[in-house]
Amino acid sequence: MTSFFDEIARNRLKSVLLMCLFSGIFFLIVYAFVEYFGGGIFGLAIGAVIIIAYAAFSLLAGHKLVLKVSGAKEADRSKYPVLYDAVEGLAAASQVPMPKVYIIDDPNPNAFATGPNKKHAYVAVTTGLLAMMNKSELQGVIAHEMSHIYNNDIQFMMIAVVFAGAIGLLAAIIRNSLFFGFGGRRSNGGGYILIVALILSIVAPIVAFLIRLAISRRREYMADANGGRITRDPGSLASALMKIKDYTSKPNAAPVKHANDVTASLYFSSPLSVASISNLFSTHPPIDERIKKLKQMY
Repeated sequence: MTSFFDEIARNRLKSVLLMCLFSGIFFLIVYAFVEYFGGGIFGLAIGAVIIIAYAAFSLLAGHKLVLKVSGAKEADRSKYPVLYDAVEGLAAASQVPMPKVYIIDDPNPNAFATGPNKKHAYVAVTTGLLAMMNKSELQGVIAHEMSHIYNNDIQFMMIAVVFAGAIGLLAAIIRNSLFFGFGGRRSNGGGYILIVALILSIVAPIVAFLIRLAISRRREYMADANGGRITRDPGSLASALMKIKDYTSKPNAAPVKHANDVTASLYFSSPLSVASISNLFSTHPPIDERIKKLKQMY
């Protein structure tokens, strides 16, 4: 058995350590890029400004794109009173402002939270989730999403996505430059720089991708633990996960219609496939493992 607080602290520490490793890889690829193209401090400063601007835009406006791409529509309170009551009550219990409530017309039972900050957050649930869950199970799922808002997971993961994208872009530019033979230092230690740049351009994007997925899984474990703490009923959250597992185990089960690689980490459970080839390449921990951890909490 483990306490909610121990599980939350453990996963918070692991996710922070992973982000530190992520940052180290990012600075390595930036350094290789600047050294390879000879931009010096000026080039590094320009790159930093561009990446910070991109990150700021993603944090401030990314949620609008997520809602639009997901096909989410603002929910009518008179039509979904149980959902609104759950969100309102758990927002108060989580000590966050009431988020706006959205509905996604999709039979796959799922949900996600998004928004630039705690004061301007959004919770979206699928019609499939509402049809499948009883009141306590729905509260468990909503508590999980409220935990993401409270823990700033949305912003945390958005930064991870931005930096992973930046690493991939810089690496692609270096590889293309090497392949087509333009740019890059050819003298004064250029051979060494070429080798380092080539290795980093191949390895860094792969490692960054895996770290981003690992961070996502840690934040899911933490939201499960915090969701169970808020409701004081981890069993209902485990029951909700079991129902989702039963649904996705069916041969004809379809993934969430409008989910993609960028938005997948936001969802309550993996929206892209019914089974992951490997946990290493999944945005979410195995459902069985999540259920096991929830049943051991007190």
